[in-house]
Amino acid sequence: MGLDGALICGVTGGAIVRIDPSTGQRSTIADTGGRPLGLEVCDDGRLIVCDAHKGLLQVDQFTGAVETLVDQVDGVRLRFCSNAAAGPDGTVWFTESTNRFDFEHYMGALLEHRPSGRLFRRDPDGTVTTVLGGLYFPNGVALAPDRRSLLFTETGNSSLSRLWLAGPRQGEVEVLLSNMHGFPDNMSRFAGGRSWIAMTNPRNAVLDRSATWPGFIRSAIWQLPDIMRPNPETIVWAVCVDPDGRVVDEVRGVHPSFDTATGAVENAGKLYLASVWQDSLLAIDLRDRDLGELTTRVEHANALWRSETDNL
Repeated sequence: MGLDGALICGVTGGAIVRIDPSTGQRSTIADTGGRPLGLEVCDDGRLIVCDAHKGLLQVDQFTGAVETLVDQVDGVRLRFCSNAAAGPDGTVWFTESTNRFDFEHYMGALLEHRPSGRLFRRDPDGTVTTVLGGLYFPNGVALAPDRRSLLFTETGNSSLSRLWLAGPRQGEVEVLLSNMHGFPDNMSRFAGGRSWIAMTNPRNAVLDRSATWPGFIRSAIWQLPDIMRPNPETIVWAVCVDPDGRVVDEVRGVHPSFDTATGAVENAGKLYLASVWQDSLLAIDLRDRDLGELTTRVEHANALWRSETDNL
């Protein structure tokens, strides 16, 4: 969400677009030439972009200039830069979902179920530190409103955790939600004490059991055609949490032309959902508490742009 209330999302092909939610009018901010995923609008207007192919980037929203902040750590190129959160002092926290698979082969990482993801911190002087390793497909990140902790999701083990950044527990990781019923993806910035987590799909019993199977069997499943792999149910789903990880709101249902949300953001009473697999944005009026009515308003991509939308 931009500082002016506009929606900002990355699309297939590398473009980053700004969309007026009231009119649907769009404009292109920049083009990374890669695959932009998580976006973070800083308090000073800078745009931090996690590009799965290019790494951690900074984009000037006015000139479209793209600057690479981090494309390798300890001499090893980032393989799947996923999501970021920026502090007021310029510190950026960001995730690499896996160092074993590219974005296009994300399912391989989930089927393999190896802890190959990491959480990094980039300090204002450019120093990059690996804060946590051995994570199961870390994804969304959000700073708590008091900046004393950082919340992050792990899609691979369906959890939400908190890393303490200050106080007597500094450096400790606390699991806030474990064994979630679905796969958590991106997190929105906290606003009014609330952060929305996009839930891509409900858990699948076959996929859950496969995590305990021998590696050669999981690799064999990965080699199967898409239609033969166990696939989770498609749904529209997002949960809202407070800074302590308590679920305070939720939307869940089906929609004829949208599912598998990977990004969510709330603004002016509406929840906007985006997905890397869809060519549209979905807007849900949160003032209408009938959760069966998820067809409130849909922005169709063929009327606005031709690429898939991604995380807001």
